[in-house]
Amino acid sequence: MNNLNFGEVLTRAWQIIWKHRVLWLFGILASCAQGGGSGGNGGGGNSGGSNSTFDPNNPQFSRTIQEAQRWFEQNLWIVIAIGILILLLSIAFIFIGYIGKIALIKGAYKADNGAEKITFAELWSESLPYFWRVFGLAFIIWLIVFVVLLILIIPLVILGVATMGAAMLCIIPIICILFPFLIILGIIMEQTNAAIILENLSMLDGLKRGWNIFKTNWGAILIMWLILGIGGGIISLIFALPIFIIVFPAMLAMANGTTNMLWIAGLCFVIYLPVLIVLQGILIAYIQTAWTLVFMRLSKPTELENNTPIITQPNA
Repeated sequence: MNNLNFGEVLTRAWQIIWKHRVLWLFGILASCAQGGGSGGNGGGGNSGGSNSTFDPNNPQFSRTIQEAQRWFEQNLWIVIAIGILILLLSIAFIFIGYIGKIALIKGAYKADNGAEKITFAELWSESLPYFWRVFGLAFIIWLIVFVVLLILIIPLVILGVATMGAAMLCIIPIICILFPFLIILGIIMEQTNAAIILENLSMLDGLKRGWNIFKTNWGAILIMWLILGIGGGIISLIFALPIFIIVFPAMLAMANGTTNMLWIAGLCFVIYLPVLIVLQGILIAYIQTAWTLVFMRLSKPTELENNTPIITQPNA
């Protein structure tokens, strides 16, 4: 087991992304593949009772539904075109996001080994050969997780309906077990990606390598996850605070019938959005660089292994 110098890794990661700011661009690209969109749709209470527009017994509600159905029937090609566009954009974002992630790992490796200059074109071209291995393994692993979750949750939902919700209580302990499992799986995938890219391994060999790194250094890796995960979450929240400061006053003003504040909030949001994207890109570049350095430090032979004497057989 190697000893991990947390301070050295965190400091070195910052030095790398500050010197090689091209990694910020790849951090922005990598954010395209980050999971976790936030949906902030607020539903206001309605005191209209049966006169509500959304009451199924209201004739206006039925007319609205019929008009919507008629529009979809008449403009089916628009719906199909939008669906195809969303699919193509999703594929493009996945590709760009994974290339960004791979390039960050390659860039961190090059910078830590003394590269004075790293170019965008260089990292982009060197990252392409690893796309299918990194994306393919992630797709297979998370597809298996998704199927297992369905197998566990669907029977509980059916039992919950049959038992008036009593069986749904069983989901709570399952979630308590799955949450740390998914965290550990994500950590192992970080080490696996670094192994595939930096040691040019296959998907299976990379997964074995990532698991071995985690298994022999799990304590240090979990501490690093706490530092990067909690710290990164707090910093992301700070970055997002201006959005809340912009949105909430506008929502309150709109609730009071004032729309001028809404236009001002929209303008402020458009102005701040590029800043937020850049800040998030820098944060992602830092976190990915730190994880790459963790792999590089933990995959090196320990000093004891380096100093182990080689025993040779005497000549007969």
